[in-house]
Amino acid sequence: MDLLTFENGANLLVLIFLQAVLGFDNLLYISIESQRAPAAAQASVRRWGILIALALRVILLFAIMQLLERFTAPWFEVHWQGVLEGSFNFTTLVFLAGGGFLMWTAVKEISHLLALEDLHHTKDESGKSAAQVVAMIVLMNLIFSFDSILSALAITEVFVVLAIAIAISGIAMLVLSDTVAAFIERNRKYEVLGLFILLIVGVVLLGEGGHAAHLKLFGFAVEPMAKTTFYFAIFVLVLVDIIQSGYQNKLARQRKREQQAAPA
Repeated sequence: MDLLTFENGANLLVLIFLQAVLGFDNLLYISIESQRAPAAAQASVRRWGILIALALRVILLFAIMQLLERFTAPWFEVHWQGVLEGSFNFTTLVFLAGGGFLMWTAVKEISHLLALEDLHHTKDESGKSAAQVVAMIVLMNLIFSFDSILSALAITEVFVVLAIAIAISGIAMLVLSDTVAAFIERNRKYEVLGLFILLIVGVVLLGEGGHAAHLKLFGFAVEPMAKTTFYFAIFVLVLVDIIQSGYQNKLARQRKREQQAAPA
């Protein structure tokens, strides 16, 4: 078979790695968003959200491959000289809307966590049903998919190879989603870190959409954030959080020793 070639095998390995790298933020979103569902339904929400999104992602891949020109062809242009300029198509609108929505969601959830007096009430007060959470997971998964699919098409246009890579990434998310969600549940302090990472992901999507649309705001061109810069920013965030946690634990131990040593 023509599919069983060294080139396709090498491309599949590259695509699996690409899907794993680009799927990190998606998995993080799924783990955090699923906690907004009722506690008894959270595992089921993650499973169904990923499975439905996986099926739709393969359909989306087929549609993009068939209608790539329509996805990339300009829909409308804006020429507000010195204020707003750009040429918008379906893909750029998805990136811009998805990035804006992700930033809004992250800021809203961070504000919500800061306003809570009892963190154990976070899920009970979210007001979201399991179906609503599944719908949000599927929607955001598809938005994340545009970036990964367009990047994958630059490597190969063999549909079967692309579909296999997507299926493997979906299976990996199914396997890891419960573990990541359980880790965040046990270590609630990392939930804020995860939300800030999603905030940066929203900035990345806005940058990619704005760059693809040749967007200019007040005469300044919108430039995309390089993937290396993105992952370096994530590394710095995680490192700062680890150092800060270690320092806080050290201070807590020191205060405890001082209280024990103080005369009654």
